[in-house]
Amino acid sequence: MTTPTAPPSPPARGRRRGPSRIGRAASRAAALQRPRVLLALLLLLALTCVMLLDGYLRAEVGGDERVRTGASASDVPDDVLDGGPILTFPGGQATTVSVPDKTIVLTFDDGPDPTWTPQVLDILDEYDVPGTFFLVGSMISRHPGIVRDLVEQGNEVGVHTFTHVDLSYQSEARVTREIEQTQLALAGAAGITTTLFRAPYSSETNAIDDYSWPVYQNLGEDGYTSVFIDTDSDDWKRPGVSKIVEWATPEDDEGASVLFHDAGGERSQTIAALPKYIEKMKAKGYTFTTVSGAMADQQSPQQEAEQQSQQQQQQQESQQPGGGRQPEQSGGGLQAAHHKATGATLYEGKALVAAVAVAEWTVPALSVGLVIVGVAVMGRFAMMLVLARRHHRQRNRRRFSWGPPVTGPVSVVVPAYNEKECIEATLRSLARSTHPVEIIVVDDGSTDGTAEIAESLGLPGVRVVRQANAGKPAALNNGVRHARYDIVVMMDGDTVFEPDTVRHLVQPFADPAVGAVAGNAKVGNRRTLIGAWQHIEYVMGFNLDRRMYDLLRCMPTIPGAIGAFRREVVLQAGGMSDDTLAEDTDITIALHRAGWRVVYEEHARAWTEAPGSLGQLWSQRYRWSYGTMQALWKHRRSLTDKGPSGRFGRVGMPLVVLFQVVTPVFAPLIDVFTVYSMVFVDFRAALLAWLAVLGVQLVCAAYAFRLDREKYRYLLMMPLQQLAYRQMMYLVLIHSCVTALTGGRLRWQKLKRTGEVGTPAGNG
Repeated sequence: MTTPTAPPSPPARGRRRGPSRIGRAASRAAALQRPRVLLALLLLLALTCVMLLDGYLRAEVGGDERVRTGASASDVPDDVLDGGPILTFPGGQATTVSVPDKTIVLTFDDGPDPTWTPQVLDILDEYDVPGTFFLVGSMISRHPGIVRDLVEQGNEVGVHTFTHVDLSYQSEARVTREIEQTQLALAGAAGITTTLFRAPYSSETNAIDDYSWPVYQNLGEDGYTSVFIDTDSDDWKRPGVSKIVEWATPEDDEGASVLFHDAGGERSQTIAALPKYIEKMKAKGYTFTTVSGAMADQQSPQQEAEQQSQQQQQQQESQQPGGGRQPEQSGGGLQAAHHKATGATLYEGKALVAAVAVAEWTVPALSVGLVIVGVAVMGRFAMMLVLARRHHRQRNRRRFSWGPPVTGPVSVVVPAYNEKECIEATLRSLARSTHPVEIIVVDDGSTDGTAEIAESLGLPGVRVVRQANAGKPAALNNGVRHARYDIVVMMDGDTVFEPDTVRHLVQPFADPAVGAVAGNAKVGNRRTLIGAWQHIEYVMGFNLDRRMYDLLRCMPTIPGAIGAFRREVVLQAGGMSDDTLAEDTDITIALHRAGWRVVYEEHARAWTEAPGSLGQLWSQRYRWSYGTMQALWKHRRSLTDKGPSGRFGRVGMPLVVLFQVVTPVFAPLIDVFTVYSMVFVDFRAALLAWLAVLGVQLVCAAYAFRLDREKYRYLLMMPLQQLAYRQMMYLVLIHSCVTALTGGRLRWQKLKRTGEVGTPAGNG
């Protein structure tokens, strides 16, 4: 029997038929989604860049802890090995400068440190003593305020590389990068660059070897002054305050470049020793100066002028320091090595400091989010296992009954749009039903002969209702209006029912409080890799979730593939709404808010055709995710509903938002941090942690398969599913969130069918 409903007019003869309304809508939607996909990918790229930057700053990325010892020094001039601690290259000639007698150049390495450097600065300010700080670029970019205070106080700064690596092991390009990045950090933090340099792990000039000497030569040609030491306090060994003071004291009233550390470890002994040392040296008649001050004291005015002229010429010819800046001196004699940063160097430096600030806030926040997500994921697994077990035991007891058997006929509504591949199998499966049914096929403007195929089968109890293409919600509502019976079963046109499916599905209506029933949807085309992955997801995720939500009385979704409703309840709710893309979630929440109970019937199985390609899968899940968000937003006022009708708002809404939106959106953090840890931190520990999480998921999946009596062999594909399929689902959800935040809107999308699901498959 065929019931026409506003049949479409045939196209005029001889005129070219234009694209359909749904085709035009799909084209517009596709055009709108491309920028959102790009935005989602850009967000992921930005997150990756932030994590790599943070790892680089903490020497987890690109770190090199090698320190060279015992190398030959045959290529190093004797005058350098036996010379003073200040090495310059005026005119390309290596020259050393000693600190004047009775003079101390206090130098501090490895800072700035937010704990110890401010205390050192307070001591220097209290005793009116300048210091020379050799700063690590990564620390500068993380603590720019300390560097500004340090420079404004009148201290001098030098480059100590960006990541504190032994430059003798590094390529020329890496050396250049270490210096340039530190200069940019200085420019961004204090608006200056510097010509002073001290190599990590260096000491006295007699420790220069054939590997490090070329580094100093190249830097000297670029206008840098390399600074070594005469006296080492060895404060990093924490030998005690008295030993630090003793070891830092030069002999025979000689001048000295003295090394302390204001970072790199616990420096309380350094802080305690520094005032005592300053008082001791002042009592012995010593004065304190910076590296530039010591050089000025040792040079005649003519030598000083020549050296400054030479340095300026070298800096103008070189990209270092400061990337081609004009060397404008920014400080007095004690800060003669400082030059004002201008142009690109200044702005690039500020950008670096800003990027590091973002990373410094983002990564810790993500770490906290990771902990929260981890707890939520494990909590969800625990809830699923406990509640699903309880649900199974409760529903499978011998004495369990919904009430008197429901034996009356029901109406089955099958919305169909271009389902020629599947419609025959769908209708024949319904015709074999052990429960009396009337079958209403609502043809939603199909162009492939779906309605004609349904009519040609000649199956008893089948009615075909035609309508102009209006979408799935309109087709379902049309079917409900044509239904003759009080209970309406809704299914998809690509779904196959078992003979007892309808009988099992309608039994919960013996309870007058039940307004709708969700069935057990199964993936029929599970022989492919994509199908097998979806099969695992359906069994573990959807069906295990539904057991949990059923027991909590807050079922969020009746699947479109198999669900049953009281007809009057659907009509009272206004029918299936097209306000959202998830009309099934929308109507389910509406029934909860109306005070009806929604339950899950695990024995009512339906075999549906899952998407067979990644593109179709993306489209389907994108629509599901976005539609779920729309439905949750539409029913946001359920959070304040009172009484039994407010149970979904009090329990279901928070759980759905937490487990289906928030947790999946941030779940990629687990994988991102795992990969990050494997590559840059501890591969073994990260791998064991990932395997532990996978083990928990396998336990949950195995239990879900046991409850549904499925074959365990599909679980062999679960590790690969976690590596590939799950990442795609994360991207889909992130894409949906971006669309929701940017106000996008989608339409009902048609997936390509193959008709593979002809009979129930794989029911083990």
